[in-house]
Amino acid sequence: MTEKDRIREQLRRSIDGDAWHGPAVFETLKGLSAKQAAARPLSHSHTIWEITLHITVWIEQVQGRVRGDKSCRDLPPERDWPPQPDRPDDTAWQALQDRLRRAHGAFALEIVRFDDSRLDQPILEDMSSVYVTLHGVVQHNLYHAGQIAILRKIL
Repeated sequence: MTEKDRIREQLRRSIDGDAWHGPAVFETLKGLSAKQAAARPLSHSHTIWEITLHITVWIEQVQGRVRGDKSCRDLPPERDWPPQPDRPDDTAWQALQDRLRRAHGAFALEIVRFDDSRLDQPILEDMSSVYVTLHGVVQHNLYHAGQIAILRKIL
């Protein structure tokens, strides 16, 4: 197994499950309704919906960086934490989860396509290495999975 294959496996575990720490992103989202996902049980926290959207945006952002897309270098705040819909419903909630699944799948394929020799190179000029960035996505997913798990308990 190559290093990129090991990273891709860790990415899969962070999203789909069998993660060492506990529930992965989709395990924490399982069975949640749109109403639950959009609820704000803590006044100064993000909702599960917002966190799910944030995870998705970052996977899409880093995928662009892996491809060398310089427009993915910076992420403006309004795109980093986009708002949930004014009238969240189960159709929109399912669409967001589908978008996350597609983003993850496309990102995993992007990892398969690049050469292990790129791992120590900057992902884009003056940025962290591809290796650090890919592990960062795994860490980001797991951090937010923990937030979702806590919000679920509060709900």
